[in-house]
Amino acid sequence: MVVKEELKKLGLHFIVVELGEVDIMEDLSAEQREEFRVGLLHYGLELIDDKKAVLIEKIKNVIVELVHYADEPLAIKFSNYLSEKLHHDYTYMSNLFSEVQGTTIERFLICHKVERIKELIIYDELNITEIAWKMNYSSVAHLSSQFKKITGLTPTHFKQLKIKRRSPLEEVGN
Repeated sequence: MVVKEELKKLGLHFIVVELGEVDIMEDLSAEQREEFRVGLLHYGLELIDDKKAVLIEKIKNVIVELVHYADEPLAIKFSNYLSEKLHHDYTYMSNLFSEVQGTTIERFLICHKVERIKELIIYDELNITEIAWKMNYSSVAHLSSQFKKITGLTPTHFKQLKIKRRSPLEEVGN
Protein backbone atom coordinates (compact mmCIF):
# COMPACT_ATOMS: atom_id res chain seq x y z
CA MET A 1 0.00 0.00 0.00
CA VAL A 2 2.89 2.34 0.84
CA VAL A 3 4.56 1.72 -2.51
CA LYS A 4 1.31 2.27 -4.41
CA GLU A 5 0.70 5.51 -2.50
CA GLU A 6 4.19 6.81 -3.25
CA LEU A 7 3.76 5.99 -6.94
CA LYS A 8 0.41 7.84 -7.00
CA LYS A 9 2.01 10.92 -5.38
CA LEU A 10 4.46 11.01 -8.29
CA GLY A 11 1.67 10.55 -10.85
CA LEU A 12 3.08 7.19 -11.93
CA HIS A 13 0.95 4.27 -13.10
CA PHE A 14 1.86 0.77 -11.97
CA ILE A 15 1.17 -2.54 -13.66
CA VAL A 16 2.25 -4.76 -10.78
CA VAL A 17 3.22 -4.07 -7.18
CA GLU A 18 4.39 -7.24 -5.42
CA LEU A 19 6.66 -7.96 -2.50
CA GLY A 20 10.07 -6.70 -3.61
CA GLU A 21 9.03 -5.75 -7.14
CA VAL A 22 7.27 -2.90 -8.93
CA ASP A 23 6.49 -2.67 -12.64
CA ILE A 24 5.50 0.83 -13.77
CA MET A 25 4.30 2.08 -17.16
CA GLU A 26 6.47 5.18 -17.39
CA ASP A 27 10.22 5.65 -17.46
CA LEU A 28 11.41 7.32 -14.26
CA SER A 29 13.39 10.54 -14.46
CA ALA A 30 16.34 10.88 -12.08
CA GLU A 31 14.27 13.36 -10.05
CA GLN A 32 11.26 11.00 -9.82
CA ARG A 33 13.54 8.11 -8.85
CA GLU A 34 15.04 10.19 -6.03
CA GLU A 35 11.60 11.37 -4.80
CA PHE A 36 10.39 7.77 -4.86
CA ARG A 37 13.50 6.58 -2.98
CA VAL A 38 13.04 9.29 -0.30
CA GLY A 39 9.32 8.53 0.00
CA LEU A 40 10.02 4.84 0.55
CA LEU A 41 12.79 5.56 3.07
CA HIS A 42 10.28 7.53 5.14
CA TYR A 43 8.44 4.21 5.68
CA GLY A 44 11.59 2.17 6.25
CA LEU A 45 11.67 0.75 2.72
CA GLU A 46 14.49 1.04 0.23
CA LEU A 47 14.69 1.26 -3.54
CA ILE A 48 17.04 -1.32 -4.99
CA ASP A 49 18.36 -0.69 -8.51
CA ASP A 50 21.19 -3.20 -8.68
CA LYS A 51 19.99 -6.35 -10.49
CA LYS A 52 22.08 -8.63 -8.28
CA ALA A 53 20.68 -7.02 -5.11
CA VAL A 54 17.17 -7.41 -6.54
CA LEU A 55 17.80 -11.12 -7.15
CA ILE A 56 19.06 -11.59 -3.59
CA GLU A 57 15.94 -9.89 -2.23
CA LYS A 58 13.80 -12.15 -4.42
CA ILE A 59 15.63 -15.22 -3.06
CA LYS A 60 14.98 -14.03 0.51
CA ASN A 61 11.33 -13.32 -0.30
CA VAL A 62 10.82 -16.80 -1.79
CA ILE A 63 12.34 -18.37 1.33
CA VAL A 64 10.22 -16.27 3.72
CA GLU A 65 7.08 -16.97 1.68
CA LEU A 66 7.79 -20.70 1.52
CA VAL A 67 8.79 -21.17 5.16
CA HIS A 68 6.37 -18.82 6.91
CA TYR A 69 3.29 -18.76 4.67
CA ALA A 70 3.05 -21.98 2.60
CA ASP A 71 0.46 -24.49 3.74
CA GLU A 72 1.98 -27.62 2.22
CA PRO A 73 5.55 -28.96 2.16
CA LEU A 74 7.41 -28.75 -1.16
CA ALA A 75 6.98 -31.70 -3.51
CA ILE A 76 10.34 -31.02 -5.22
CA LYS A 77 13.86 -30.21 -4.03
CA PHE A 78 14.20 -26.64 -2.78
CA SER A 79 17.02 -25.85 -5.25
CA ASN A 80 14.77 -26.88 -8.17
CA TYR A 81 11.86 -24.90 -6.74
CA LEU A 82 13.98 -21.76 -6.38
CA SER A 83 15.41 -22.11 -9.90
CA GLU A 84 11.95 -22.56 -11.41
CA LYS A 85 10.45 -19.72 -9.41
CA LEU A 86 13.18 -17.16 -10.19
CA HIS A 87 14.29 -18.45 -13.62
CA HIS A 88 17.98 -18.61 -12.70
CA ASP A 89 20.48 -21.40 -12.32
CA TYR A 90 20.65 -22.47 -8.66
CA THR A 91 24.47 -22.58 -8.63
CA TYR A 92 24.61 -18.98 -9.87
CA MET A 93 22.10 -17.83 -7.25
CA SER A 94 23.86 -19.79 -4.52
CA ASN A 95 27.28 -18.32 -5.32
CA LEU A 96 25.89 -14.78 -5.62
CA PHE A 97 23.95 -15.10 -2.35
CA SER A 98 26.97 -16.42 -0.44
CA GLU A 99 29.25 -13.75 -1.85
CA VAL A 100 26.94 -10.86 -0.98
CA GLN A 101 25.26 -12.13 2.20
CA GLY A 102 28.21 -13.92 3.77
CA THR A 103 26.03 -16.99 4.37
CA THR A 104 24.63 -19.72 2.18
CA ILE A 105 21.07 -19.98 0.87
CA GLU A 106 20.84 -23.26 2.78
CA ARG A 107 21.86 -21.64 6.08
CA PHE A 108 19.43 -18.76 5.48
CA LEU A 109 16.66 -21.30 4.77
CA ILE A 110 17.49 -23.34 7.89
CA CYS A 111 17.49 -20.22 10.10
CA HIS A 112 14.03 -19.31 8.80
CA LYS A 113 12.78 -22.85 9.28
CA VAL A 114 14.02 -22.82 12.88
CA GLU A 115 12.30 -19.47 13.47
CA ARG A 116 9.05 -20.91 12.08
CA ILE A 117 9.47 -24.01 14.26
CA LYS A 118 9.81 -21.72 17.31
CA GLU A 119 6.56 -20.03 16.31
CA LEU A 120 4.77 -23.36 15.91
CA ILE A 121 6.09 -24.58 19.28
CA ILE A 122 4.88 -21.39 20.96
CA TYR A 123 1.40 -21.73 19.37
CA ASP A 124 1.29 -25.24 20.91
CA GLU A 125 -1.25 -26.51 18.35
CA LEU A 126 1.00 -29.17 16.79
CA ASN A 127 3.29 -31.75 18.34
CA ILE A 128 6.93 -32.07 17.23
CA THR A 129 6.14 -34.91 14.79
CA GLU A 130 3.45 -32.79 13.10
CA ILE A 131 5.80 -29.79 13.00
CA ALA A 132 8.50 -31.96 11.40
CA TRP A 133 6.07 -33.03 8.66
CA LYS A 134 4.76 -29.48 8.13
CA MET A 135 8.31 -28.11 7.85
CA ASN A 136 9.34 -30.87 5.39
CA TYR A 137 11.82 -32.68 7.64
CA SER A 138 12.49 -36.36 7.02
CA SER A 139 12.32 -37.07 10.76
CA VAL A 140 11.91 -35.52 14.18
CA ALA A 141 15.58 -36.30 14.81
CA HIS A 142 16.63 -34.21 11.79
CA LEU A 143 14.43 -31.30 12.92
CA SER A 144 15.80 -31.55 16.48
CA SER A 145 19.39 -31.66 15.24
CA GLN A 146 19.04 -28.52 13.10
CA PHE A 147 17.05 -26.74 15.81
CA LYS A 148 19.74 -27.45 18.41
CA LYS A 149 22.53 -26.44 16.00
CA ILE A 150 20.91 -23.01 15.50
CA THR A 151 19.46 -22.31 18.96
CA GLY A 152 21.60 -24.40 21.28
CA LEU A 153 18.40 -25.94 22.67
CA THR A 154 16.32 -28.99 21.87
CA PRO A 155 12.75 -28.24 20.75
CA THR A 156 11.51 -29.79 24.01
CA HIS A 157 13.77 -27.56 26.11
CA PHE A 158 12.68 -24.51 24.08
CA LYS A 159 9.04 -25.40 24.74
CA GLN A 160 9.72 -25.55 28.50
CA LEU A 161 11.27 -22.07 28.63
CA LYS A 162 9.20 -19.41 30.34
CA ILE A 163 10.42 -16.65 28.01
CA LYS A 164 10.41 -17.79 24.40
CA ARG A 165 12.93 -15.87 22.29
CA ARG A 166 11.99 -15.26 18.68
CA SER A 167 13.69 -13.00 16.17
CA PRO A 168 12.06 -10.50 13.82
CA LEU A 169 11.95 -12.02 10.30
CA GLU A 170 14.19 -9.36 8.82
CA GLU A 171 16.96 -10.34 11.27
CA VAL A 172 16.75 -14.10 10.66
CA GLY A 173 19.71 -15.53 8.79
CA ASN A 174 21.69 -12.29 8.75
